[in-house]
Amino acid sequence: MKKLFFASALSLFSLASFAQDAAKEDPAAKLLVDGFRKDKEKSDKDVTDPKSSAKAAFWMERAKLYENIASQASQVDSSAAKTAYEAYKKVVELDKTKKGEPGKSAKEAQTSLDGGEGTNLFNAFVRQGAEKYQAKNLAGALEMFTIAQEINKKDTLASLYGGIAAQQLDKKDIARDQFEKYATNGGKDPSVFYGLAQLYRAENNFDKAIETLNKGLTQSPNNKDLKAEIVNILLASGKEDQAIKELEALATADPKNTQNMVNLAILYDNMQRTAADSIKQIKVKMGTGTNASSSITKNIESEKGKIEVYDGEVKRIGALIKKQPKNADLKRQLSEVNAKKKESLAAITKMQGEITAAQEAAKGNDVAGMEKSLATLKAKQTEASGKAITNYKKVLEVDAANYDALFNLGVFYFNEAVLLKGEVDNMNMTEYQQRGKEIEGRVCGKFKKAKPYFEKAIQAKDEAEAKETLTTVNGVLEQFTSKGVACVDEP
Repeated sequence: MKKLFFASALSLFSLASFAQDAAKEDPAAKLLVDGFRKDKEKSDKDVTDPKSSAKAAFWMERAKLYENIASQASQVDSSAAKTAYEAYKKVVELDKTKKGEPGKSAKEAQTSLDGGEGTNLFNAFVRQGAEKYQAKNLAGALEMFTIAQEINKKDTLASLYGGIAAQQLDKKDIARDQFEKYATNGGKDPSVFYGLAQLYRAENNFDKAIETLNKGLTQSPNNKDLKAEIVNILLASGKEDQAIKELEALATADPKNTQNMVNLAILYDNMQRTAADSIKQIKVKMGTGTNASSSITKNIESEKGKIEVYDGEVKRIGALIKKQPKNADLKRQLSEVNAKKKESLAAITKMQGEITAAQEAAKGNDVAGMEKSLATLKAKQTEASGKAITNYKKVLEVDAANYDALFNLGVFYFNEAVLLKGEVDNMNMTEYQQRGKEIEGRVCGKFKKAKPYFEKAIQAKDEAEAKETLTTVNGVLEQFTSKGVACVDEP
């Protein structure tokens, strides 16, 4: 969107450049420029003359000369508008009646300073500001546009270009104020409202950003960029539910806009993934005591088995030593076995303490509360998953080659397969013998379901990410085939 209003700015600036180029080619224009140069030299000299510089008439003549230079021959003085501005103020200062009231010239000068009807000082500043912008003198351009606003406080042109110059100078506060003036004075360019909202967003002032976008929508009710940016800012501010409502409204209003549907599907997809992560964390917490105790108990049993072996070795080596009491190697072996037995006994003592600690930690868990949260999260995950798939498929009904929808659907089923495979990986031998093969078949089925989406995504757009993922899927399916696992297709 920023490119839109930069383009409109350049259209103004190019006109200024064209005028200057024309002056170089046209003999009559050159004559005019030469005349302005001579008049400028005389006026600049007279400024130092106490008699001339004390007269309001001199300053009025100087103001009009420099105003004309700024408007017609800026190459004579690129800041002529400022000189005209100061000269007009000098007229107001000097031209007083006997009663101390403004004289005729002072009133005329003040009218120019106020941008009155028929005056040209405002346009002179805008023109020279445009020329400075084109010459990449952004600070000079901003100064010109700022003074132009003082002359015509209700104008939108100077505030628009002043905001652009300030933004390029990275003077965000000034850019924001300039664009606010543009909006307040009735500016309608949606690009400005978009850019202003971005400035507020960068300050994390999300409410003001959305307010700005809504103002832009009152001027341009059907602008898709402004509507989409409202969704982005709602997401950035953590208002996911509100963002979904906005996107659903956009998708309903424009059912052919696949980007809205893709974004909506991604939101639901992210929602179900977040819920899945939370479910996993709660399950880990709920099983902390039991799982830890079970794992440690297995390790204790393993150490006890080692001690039985060590005891057997102690008896065997002890019997041999009785027969060969001077055998140093047998004594060394006995010492090593006793040392290992001691290590195992110490390990058992430590692990028994860990079991006690794990059980105590588990007592602090609000099991009932966690089970309630778990049920809520599972329902949310199921609903979000269904809506994500539905919206991805709606996109494909409109655009069967939509890369984002194809790739994300493939990822959706791929992730489901990975989660399910985690169940198999955590099984002990007994559990695997009971239901491992059945779950592996479902895992295989989900990988198989993901595969065609990645294939179609690659056909739509030759992206490395999709190709790499498809290679992974093919490798996993080959492993299942070699293990004799039959893929189970699920709806």
